Amino acid sequence: MAKQTTYLASKPRYEILDGLRGVAAMMVVAFHLFESYSRGAAFQIINHGYLAVDFFFVLSGFVIGYAYDDRWDRMTLGGFFKRRITRLHPMVIAGTVVGLLMFYFGIDAFRLIGTAPAWKIAVCFILGCLMIPVKPAMDIRGWSETYPLNGPQWTLMLEYIANILYALVIRHLPKWGLAICVGLFAVLTLDLTQGWNIFGLLGRYQGRVIGGWSITPDQLYIGFCRLLYPFFCGLLISRIGKFIKIRGGFWWCALVLAFLLAMPRIGAAPSFSMAADGTREFLPGGVKFNGMYEAFVILCIFPLLVMTGAGSTVSGKSQVFCKFLGNISYPLYITHYPLIYFQMSWLRRHPILDPTAAEPVAGAVSLGVHIAFSVCIFLLAVGMAWALLKLYDQPVREWLKEHWLKRPAKNTQPITK
Repeated sequence: MAKQTTYLASKPRYEILDGLRGVAAMMVVAFHLFESYSRGAAFQIINHGYLAVDFFFVLSGFVIGYAYDDRWDRMTLGGFFKRRITRLHPMVIAGTVVGLLMFYFGIDAFRLIGTAPAWKIAVCFILGCLMIPVKPAMDIRGWSETYPLNGPQWTLMLEYIANILYALVIRHLPKWGLAICVGLFAVLTLDLTQGWNIFGLLGRYQGRVIGGWSITPDQLYIGFCRLLYPFFCGLLISRIGKFIKIRGGFWWCALVLAFLLAMPRIGAAPSFSMAADGTREFLPGGVKFNGMYEAFVILCIFPLLVMTGAGSTVSGKSQVFCKFLGNISYPLYITHYPLIYFQMSWLRRHPILDPTAAEPVAGAVSLGVHIAFSVCIFLLAVGMAWALLKLYDQPVREWLKEHWLKRPAKNTQPITK
């Protein structure tokens, strides 16, 4: 009997986990807005907002295991990849288009924009739409980003890699094999957060989780360290199926998640000394306690939040709120950063007015104007994400589902009783 390849309907969703994904996405936007004003790691407001990426990977592993582990007797590899592309890729293209349309709005903060040739911008756009990473030599902004038009897209590249690994290898692992992988990859998380630098790849990034956005050895290593433990751990949680149920699960989990991501830096910021040859040497003592916090959150608290979100229930207005947050989470995350580039550029033109200065800086505006502007950027990011979801993402996915996913494969024999 040939394997069935007809369309498989989506399973019921874990609504609390959808809501938590939305909370994390909004915290990421707020983190990036504050980051434009930060004087450094020790001063950043919503200091650990970048850990939302690691939380997303735990959720991703859990959802992939829940959605597909028991379907491989009715689904081909091609069917799996088509479903994932349908779910993820329309918004990847949308984020790249938004990044292209707003590219020159960041020129005051990124001078390289003014000298970037049109052909290089076009290549970055095409490669971004195709999810093909860009080497630093193709940089058109000045940050050596994997996707210069939409920086956070690097996390989607890792998401795609995780999906490929799952389909080809990971789904075949028994629970004990998956548990061994989780243990091994926990060592990588500790290597990153504790500054062990086992493989000598971390350089100046030792002892902190931030990173992964560039095609360089250190950044690639950081990216995979951030992906592997969370994704495998989330998948193992879905396989074990032992969840935690509490009353008001969404609100407690959302409060804890927001608190974890907003936590101020613990201990001194990373520090450096000047070596004899003129290069900077990393001093690991300044990151010890903050690294311990990040390791504890990633290794322990995030899995517990997923287990609690999966085991608890939600109803009424809370259910509606979770659905809204879940719907908007991915569009918000993948499209907001071009607005942040614009905010950085606006801040460069309009610094905060110092009322004590003898002569005000040209273009300077009051702190109140900056607060209002940042609030408007946040609301614009949410509104744009909602509009793209309703006017673009959902219609495109529905069209793909009807004309691509439900189309029977060639040479497939019908299922007979």
